[in-house]
Amino acid sequence: MEDKKKLQRREFIKKVGAGSLVAGGLAAGTTPVRAARKRFNWKLTTTWPPNFPIFQDGVKRFAKDVKKMSGGKLNISVFASGELIPAMQTFDAVSQGSVQMGHGAGYYWIGKIPAAAFFTAVPFGMNAQGMNAWLYSGGGLALWREIYEPFNLVPFPMGNTGVQMGGWFRKKIESVADLKGLKMRIPGLGGKVMAKAGVNPVLLAGGEIYTALDRGTIDATEWVGPFHDERLGLYRAAKYYYYPGWHEPGPTLELTINREAWEELPKEFQLIIENAATASNLWMLSEFEARNLDSLHTLKNKYKVEVLEFPADVIKQLRQYTAEVLDEEAKKDATFKKVYDAYNAYRKTNDAWNAISEASYAKALRL
Repeated sequence: MEDKKKLQRREFIKKVGAGSLVAGGLAAGTTPVRAARKRFNWKLTTTWPPNFPIFQDGVKRFAKDVKKMSGGKLNISVFASGELIPAMQTFDAVSQGSVQMGHGAGYYWIGKIPAAAFFTAVPFGMNAQGMNAWLYSGGGLALWREIYEPFNLVPFPMGNTGVQMGGWFRKKIESVADLKGLKMRIPGLGGKVMAKAGVNPVLLAGGEIYTALDRGTIDATEWVGPFHDERLGLYRAAKYYYYPGWHEPGPTLELTINREAWEELPKEFQLIIENAATASNLWMLSEFEARNLDSLHTLKNKYKVEVLEFPADVIKQLRQYTAEVLDEEAKKDATFKKVYDAYNAYRKTNDAWNAISEASYAKALRL
């Protein structure tokens, strides 16, 4: 009888002890994170106009994915350009913590960080496939985060347009001399290259381009490609549409996050953001590839736009100017040179493989 009482007492102590451990775990936060997870309500401002296809859609898709994967605990409210922050103040707003996130393109900020252009597009540089390879697998993303760190920002690739068009012009471009004196909306390194050709480069947000071109405030503009250019109505303001997009062969869009806000997130939320951004990066590029040709046919057949290839001598001269611009910028800025060297080193590898794979396959198709 005594042994039976001792046995019952031991079982009681075990149960009480186990209950104490569970209670202690709750207090110490060692139970599943979902039970103790904090709710986050963030704001994300973009450089794109409201309801802008693919760009703004891709950002909203990202926010929905994050909310779903976080079980509704990380909610991101998306604001278009001007709804909360003017387009060209996105970088500063995220850096200062006015909002937690931003979406735009790194080459918009070359006045602050000249090397940021490499993380969007380099004239005559790598295409979307090469950019993704460099950023995700070739050390580019780590370098990007290094140069954004002093500005309190954590960047992610989130979107790519693929090879763009060369731009809309109100007059034909038959030689380099025809570029001289033009006022053209063209950002980033492409703008610096055009300046060498005598162009006056202008930086305008997407929502301002059509009005400027229509009123003659600018004589030419690059934007994206047929799908977006048709919707912006650029064919109503200019009739000459040039290719290829030598200035933006694979422009990467960026998600930026305020560093303090990022570091407050649980690790699993950080992983959710990283994966959702990668998914949106792929989705946006796929949308452009799927939609551009139909819009190009519409521009040509319905709106009678003249789709023209840049003359060979113009492309050759712009390529020479590009080499000069990159060398000049590298001499002026140590960070620019560091990124330029890293970009070039990876590009050589990418070009060597591309010659055997993509380029040789494209050649085979033309036989």
